[in-house]
Amino acid sequence: MKMNLTRIFGMQKVLDTRIVKEHGLEEQNLFYNMILALQVEIGELANETRCFKHWSNKGPSEKEVILMEYVDGLHFIASLGNGIGFNSKKYNLEMLELKSKVYAASSLVNQFNNVYEAVSEFRATQDMELYEELLYSFLGLGKKLGFTFEEIEQGYCKKNEVNHQRQNNGY
Repeated sequence: MKMNLTRIFGMQKVLDTRIVKEHGLEEQNLFYNMILALQVEIGELANETRCFKHWSNKGPSEKEVILMEYVDGLHFIASLGNGIGFNSKKYNLEMLELKSKVYAASSLVNQFNNVYEAVSEFRATQDMELYEELLYSFLGLGKKLGFTFEEIEQGYCKKNEVNHQRQNNGY
């Protein structure tokens, strides 16, 4: 199985539509909320990897914990892309593989910093090209963390289901 961005972006649109409707957010611009939420999720992910904690001997969390934190960020990446009309259908797996490898070429700490920088640049412009840079940088981070596209998609689907359950339970 290969990663299907169209599936991920479609599932995210369904979840976002549900959240907006059920929480009465139809008239609100949620762009900056999603940017901040993404930044928080990236920080939580970095914390689970412990890659920047040179003062500590404790190792990273288990791979599954790190994957769930990673796909939390992917939820907001997809939401932001849907919000600006990103067309995931025009991206084939080979291009994503190539671009994400280029973006995964630096150290893990540098990759986290690159993702934060890409978020900031996109936030300032809401430009499609900078969104694509953010997407590639984030996918490169996933590669750097050792995840395959298949693992990322499976993790995303699992967490999306959890997020729907949370909405069912009044999260």
